[in-house]
Amino acid sequence: MNTPPLEPGLYIVATPIGNLGDITRRAETVLASCGLVACEDTRVTGKLLNHLGIRKPMRRYDDHADSAARERLLAEMVQKAVVLVSDAGTPLISDPGYRLVREARARGIAVTSLPGPSAATVALTLAGLPTDRFLFAGFLPNKHKARVDVLRELSAVPATLVFYETGPRLVAALEAVGEVLPGREVAVARELTKLHEECRTGSAAEIAAHYTAHPPKGEIVLLVAPPAAPEAPGEADIDALLRAALAELPPSKAAARVAKAHGLDRKALYARAMDLKA
Repeated sequence: MNTPPLEPGLYIVATPIGNLGDITRRAETVLASCGLVACEDTRVTGKLLNHLGIRKPMRRYDDHADSAARERLLAEMVQKAVVLVSDAGTPLISDPGYRLVREARARGIAVTSLPGPSAATVALTLAGLPTDRFLFAGFLPNKHKARVDVLRELSAVPATLVFYETGPRLVAALEAVGEVLPGREVAVARELTKLHEECRTGSAAEIAAHYTAHPPKGEIVLLVAPPAAPEAPGEADIDALLRAALAELPPSKAAARVAKAHGLDRKALYARAMDLKA
C-alpha cells in the first residue's frame, strides 16, 4: 500500500477483537503510513500486518515495559509517526499505554486516537442490559476476598458494571457476583465477533452452573445489571419521615429535606407537613 507519510506523533489504533474484517480503513491507512508500530506481542500484530499486506518495524511495548523503553518511543515520536496497538481492541482499555499517552501529552507531542473495536462496547450492545450508564472496571482481582471487596465497593453504583474475565476465573467471578449482588441479572459475552460468539444472560448462579458444566475458552466480558431503583415510601413512611424532620425543623425545611432525600414532590410534602404540624 503506497500512502503518504504521517505527521510525527503518537497514533492510538484500535485493532479487531476477533474478526479481521473489523479493521477500519483509516486504521489500515495509518498502519501503512507510520514509521513504527509499538505492540504487546510482535507475533500477534505481525499476523494482522501480514493480513493487510503491510510491512513495518515493530517494537514490543507492554505492561512490563520500563521507563527506558518508553523514553525511546517518545524520542521517536518527535521524528516519526509511532502507532500504538494492543493485541486486540482499543489500547489503554485494560491494556498498556496510559503512561505513554500521558507523557506524550506532557511533552507537547501530538496524540491522535482512531476509534474502533472494543470488547466492552460490543458486549454492552449484545447483552440487553441498561446502556445509558455503565462503569467499566477492568479485571476483578484474582483472590476471593479482594474480588468480593471490589464488588461491594461497586454495589451501589447506579449503572451496568462491565468486567473483563478469563475462562479459568469466570465461575469464581460469577459465584462472587451471586454472593455480593444477589438478584442482579448477569450477562457473559465471549468469543465476540468470532465464529462461536455467544452472549448468555440470567442469574449468576444459572450462568455459573452452565460454565461449570461447559468450561469456557477465550476472552470474556462479564456484565452485571445496575441495582433496582428503591421503592417509593408509602404514606405511613412519609408521615414518619416528616414527623422526624419536624422535630427539629420548620415545615418548609422539613418538607425540603424529605423531598431531597427521597425524590418526592416538595410542595405536596409541605402541605402534609402543615397538616401534621397542626
